[in-house]
Amino acid sequence: MPIIKHRAPLQCLVAVRGHPFDRTAFDAMFQAMDGISATMVDQPAAARLMNPVGMRGFDVLVLYDMPGLDFEAPVNAPLYIEPEADLMSGFRSLLEQGKGVVALHHALAGWPTWTEYHEWLGGQFFYHPGTWAGAKVADSGYCHDVRHDVSVVADHPVTAGLPERFTLTDELYLGQVAEAGVTPLLRSSAAFDRDHFWSADLAVKGQMFSREGWEHPPGSNLVGWAKQALNSRLVYLQPGDGPSAYDDVYYRRLVENAIRWVA
Repeated sequence: MPIIKHRAPLQCLVAVRGHPFDRTAFDAMFQAMDGISATMVDQPAAARLMNPVGMRGFDVLVLYDMPGLDFEAPVNAPLYIEPEADLMSGFRSLLEQGKGVVALHHALAGWPTWTEYHEWLGGQFFYHPGTWAGAKVADSGYCHDVRHDVSVVADHPVTAGLPERFTLTDELYLGQVAEAGVTPLLRSSAAFDRDHFWSADLAVKGQMFSREGWEHPPGSNLVGWAKQALNSRLVYLQPGDGPSAYDDVYYRRLVENAIRWVA
């Protein structure tokens, strides 16, 4: 019997769960990447691996998870859950070690009470009104199936091989972005203002597509960035809600480039 080699040059641990997604289509995106192997691990098990020992043998951590939120809570859902001390110290150790991180789409909403985590990511999506950079902010906005143009705004390894502009149909967020602390990579042609988004807080209260009484200032149109998180390279890509993104040749190129660059 011939020996089949499964060891790819680049090994990714992909943390998932917390938000519904098409697992088959999402996995197919990674399967199409030559020389990259992706091991998908669901939360909460994935959190147990986010430390130097758990990530031994992995080159990159990909975050496509949304932990720290209990959507089944009887009151004030989603209830915010504090991350365990071991996770916080282990994740910090990973970044001090220089392990690369690629965060995708709804990862921006994970661990809502962990301020440092969102400083590392470079932004945050809020399900409830909260505090960002010391100031009170409204809950974030969302809008599904937005057809918009994505413009490449940096000559960077993550954007290599992409056209100056391409079109995606995907979910967008009106949230918090720390533009001053990141390297901008991608901007959207969409209007990032209150009139083009729905309130996340109202949605979890049963009003799925409502902005009644919700006020949110205009937000950033930055939908992709790179940054330094302690000693690690980190890339955040806001697109990635479903197969319309996973199957897109330019989105696949973005994710693959990001993995290779942070590694």
